[in-house]
Amino acid sequence: MAPEQLIQLRGASVVLGHRRVLDALDLTIAAGDHTAILGPNGAGKSTLIKLLSLEIYPVASADADPPIRLLGRDRWDVAELRTQMGIVSADLHDRFVRGNSNGSITAAEAALSGFFATQGVFGHQRVTAAMRDRAADALARMGVAHLADTPLDRVSTGEARRVLIARALVHQPRLLVLDEPTRGLDLVARHAFMERVRTIAGIGTTLLLVTHYVEEIIPEIDRVVLLDRGRIAADGPKGEVLTANALGRLFRARMAVDAHDGYVSARVIGPGPAE
Repeated sequence: MAPEQLIQLRGASVVLGHRRVLDALDLTIAAGDHTAILGPNGAGKSTLIKLLSLEIYPVASADADPPIRLLGRDRWDVAELRTQMGIVSADLHDRFVRGNSNGSITAAEAALSGFFATQGVFGHQRVTAAMRDRAADALARMGVAHLADTPLDRVSTGEARRVLIARALVHQPRLLVLDEPTRGLDLVARHAFMERVRTIAGIGTTLLLVTHYVEEIIPEIDRVVLLDRGRIAADGPKGEVLTANALGRLFRARMAVDAHDGYVSARVIGPGPAE
């Protein structure tokens, strides 16, 4: 049996203002196909995340097939979608750390709010014992159970980011999207965070990592898509895509690439050709 198709984009384009930010993207990601989307600033990565979370919609197509299909469906109630596709981003982090009208949010409240796709838990929402157990289990899996009663504005950036992954995991989503997840973390915190992410790849949740850091692409991710100015510049196995020539064209610089223990690192060794 063929694996379930989690993301299907067919000629998907997004126009914001008068600019085509995503241009006729064709992309299919199947269950178990851990994938990284890599691109520089301005490549369209943030717009792609908004498209996948249905915050924005693609330009209407004359084709019979819809330009976007998520988890096998082209029509979703957004709240229902968020129970099956978790998204963790630096922007989401900022919203949780700032708190809401009820004040700051503890790690336990943040994890529980994943059941309701809300920012924190509110009085009208019914929290069951089973929900509390699953939230506690998700926090423990991410190594932050000891922070359950601690407000997120009092923990480190890396710890808060792990809490938000726990929030996404309470539903055991089929797809976890990580949007530049280590933004704001130092080198040591970034490594520790991504090591936690590696454990998720082994529990049956498909990973989609969206980043501009080559070093974030963990060994469990074997497929890499290069996004350049709203278009897919390359798509294939990590070893074939993350080359000095391909990365040089993407980041418009001369690059050197090294690989070790499933990780790839890249560094700039000179300016690229003038455009």
